[in-house]
Amino acid sequence: MAGLIPQNFVDSLLDRIDIVEVVDRRVTLKKTGKNYSALCPFHEEKTPSFSVNPEKQFYYCFGCGAGGNALGFIMDYENLGFPQAVESLAQMAGMEVPREQRSGPQLRDQRKLYELMERAARFYQQQLRDHPRRAEAVNYLKGRGLTGQIAARFGLGYAPPGWDHLRKALGADEATRKLLQRAGLLVESESRGSYDRFRQRLIFPIHDLRGRVIAFGGRVLGDELPKYLNSPETEIFHKNRELYGLHRAQQDNRQLQRVIVVEGYMDVIALAQFGITNATATLGTATNTEHLKKIFRLCAQAVFCFDGDDAGRKAAGRALEAALPVMEDGRQIRFLLLPEGEDPDTLVRKQGAEQFQSLVENSTPLEQYLFDHLARELDLESMADRARLSKLALPLLSRIPEGVYRRLLMDELAKRTGLSVAELPDLKDLAPALGAPDGRAPAVAKPGPRQYKPLRRTGATLPTPPESALTLLLHQPRLALKVDGLAALQAIEDEHVQLLVQLLQVVRANPESSTSMLLGRWYGTREGELLNQLAGREPLISAEEMENQFSATLRLLLQQDRRQKASARVAGIRDKNFADISAEEKLEIERELRESRSLDEARGK
Repeated sequence: MAGLIPQNFVDSLLDRIDIVEVVDRRVTLKKTGKNYSALCPFHEEKTPSFSVNPEKQFYYCFGCGAGGNALGFIMDYENLGFPQAVESLAQMAGMEVPREQRSGPQLRDQRKLYELMERAARFYQQQLRDHPRRAEAVNYLKGRGLTGQIAARFGLGYAPPGWDHLRKALGADEATRKLLQRAGLLVESESRGSYDRFRQRLIFPIHDLRGRVIAFGGRVLGDELPKYLNSPETEIFHKNRELYGLHRAQQDNRQLQRVIVVEGYMDVIALAQFGITNATATLGTATNTEHLKKIFRLCAQAVFCFDGDDAGRKAAGRALEAALPVMEDGRQIRFLLLPEGEDPDTLVRKQGAEQFQSLVENSTPLEQYLFDHLARELDLESMADRARLSKLALPLLSRIPEGVYRRLLMDELAKRTGLSVAELPDLKDLAPALGAPDGRAPAVAKPGPRQYKPLRRTGATLPTPPESALTLLLHQPRLALKVDGLAALQAIEDEHVQLLVQLLQVVRANPESSTSMLLGRWYGTREGELLNQLAGREPLISAEEMENQFSATLRLLLQQDRRQKASARVAGIRDKNFADISAEEKLEIERELRESRSLDEARGK
């Protein structure tokens, strides 16, 4: 049935389902204290590190970092999409899945958002052409070797210093200001009111495949943090589904044969300046299956081009994992890991477009990268390690759709292990039977569960204040109901603090939210991976102590933000002639200096 699954139904379903029953049907659990444990189904291990918490209805593996709620477990274990996993759990709970359709007024409201985003894009572009301080953005672009033509082609813009340039230009009335907030362009603050999210930044418009502006990315030009700031999630922007530059690649290539997936905006733009117009980038998230489905609707080949450092190799590993379920016959995925210290931007400038294209042409096919990746620490002269390669590879191959490509990979595995294909286990037999232990008929076998890599532990690290607050809130969601106002937290430009704000908003809108429900909202995202890890750190303190610690952590976050902004503000006057500073600015600087000194005194400095 067409239509969206309402979020309140998903929350109700998770509230009714017992995760212990869901997991125990597929993995044998053993009671250990108040929780249950088992050998992790997502990575190979000899000692149980997989834990299920029945009170808070989530699971976490301390060995590989897999974690989430019952819905996430079903999706990972049975390789199901979200709607299918909801249907599976709903059938188990005896519930019928409702669907909702968007109404006419909702669609008209969205059209207003798209129109407003287009106006904002034109405003930022005009600032890059006309604003008195535009030189800092222009000089940055020239320093990166970009021309005015390429900047115009990608619609680059400039958000000047100051708190309300966009608000004054576009937010003439209260209704428009509210729309700007919904679009993520204004931030609401108790002390300042509403102000521009993007300030003193180079602006990158983000388009959907229809060419509509749906969000912005901003690269800092001053000393502010974070270095890159993206629009928050909105009703028209979901960063886990979008790719920067893909619309431009589609427009510039009438017959798009291949898409090169890189790591950053500047990589996409630099390649385009050298005539390589088929690059795209994720928006601060790992490549996922939805990204690849979108690419494969346009062409048959994707090449992942990542930096050759540890981060690049990890990104390639995550991309490999995301690629397996979509590798239908006729599709190709290749990997190009650049020399350490290089990225596409720097390399294409050093070697030129022709040499870069040659590297792309000679990149490593998925099948070779997969087996080389699995065998990197194995000695294939050893029978034991050849057997281990088989054990590592088969669950991954089972995730590839049935077809010629999967059979060819089985042939390659047979060559590398010295076995015949007939001697390798049948992929259909890899997943355990899903029937209940009461003798009911088992379900049809499905591909093996998603595989996670064991975590490498390099020693304990102390959680940051935002991580501490997130952990406490995950384990006691009702703490959100005792927070007086969110405006001050919303003004902190830190991605973990913004995630905290989103959790607070969810709980305040849905006071009965549980740990399980919160984890489900961010399933499959980079933020979701962080929340899963934090949920695994259960605070061993009383509810009252958790409340006190949560309040203290929020106060610390606000103090740190005020201090950081005061320091940046004071540092900024060094670049100005003091006579040019307005009386209002001088008063604000004096106030921030006083706040900075009072914070130092409070900390005993």
